[in-house]
Amino acid sequence: MFGQSGFIAVDWGTTNRRAYRVAAEGRLDAEFEDDRGVLSIVAGGFPAAVAEIRDQLGDWPMLLAGMVGSNKGWAEAPYVPCPGGFDELAANVVWIEPGRSAIVPGLSYLAGDRADVMRGEEVQMLGAVARGLIPKDGLACHPGTHNKWVSLEGGRITAFRTIMTGELFNLLKQNGILAAWLQSSVEPDEAFRAGVRQGLKGGTLTADLFAVRARVLLGEARAEDAASFTSGLLIGADVCTGLKDGRGEVTVIGRLELTRLYAVAIGEAGRAAHEVDGEQAFLAGIVEVARRMA
Repeated sequence: MFGQSGFIAVDWGTTNRRAYRVAAEGRLDAEFEDDRGVLSIVAGGFPAAVAEIRDQLGDWPMLLAGMVGSNKGWAEAPYVPCPGGFDELAANVVWIEPGRSAIVPGLSYLAGDRADVMRGEEVQMLGAVARGLIPKDGLACHPGTHNKWVSLEGGRITAFRTIMTGELFNLLKQNGILAAWLQSSVEPDEAFRAGVRQGLKGGTLTADLFAVRARVLLGEARAEDAASFTSGLLIGADVCTGLKDGRGEVTVIGRLELTRLYAVAIGEAGRAAHEVDGEQAFLAGIVEVARRMA
């Protein structure tokens, strides 16, 4: 087992990183989070950025997951093809500093005209299964910048689909004719639900986005509802696509502010949703990867 006496686990994404000191037997001992995502690290800056983590949590072995293993990260950890589970992840970790620092690979999926990749979400998905938080078979959703819809069979990830919902909303919020109206917080209110119902109809998303502005200008909607409605519209279209990949209850894994929005949207589609804390799932997953490493 890697780090038998304890290790540092890092979930290092595009825009932020979360690091945890995991003591013996998987007990969480200390943690911190900041906005030092991989895109904020300058060329050649990862050794110093990794040293920052050890300065805060101690000089322990380190197991990292997420975008830190991408071609924009510390070192590239090649994707493992689906179907994949803990054994495949553990067998294909990439050692940066032998015995001291390793990166967990992501997963890839190819089928017909579909091609997809993920990094980091697989640890949370499989961790939720290992902890008994979700069934070994079923459909799970991981909201974020790039939302993932994941099919699980026998506790392994067999297929998944990525939808760029979070990134699209952020781009609309930063630029374009809707930007001024998208600065308020998004709540799962009636405006959000109305957007979801429109998005669930499918097929007219780009036209519906422009109609957000027109409806406000013509007095058919309030400007203060635009952010919630637009978010609902995008998430509704997302859910319309994602629910095609499975039946029954959907597990939504991640941060509460996102899982609650997707749970509401899935409910509007007539399906049950169960929310799971992403941090808890990640810790369970990374500990299981470490346990299976040679």
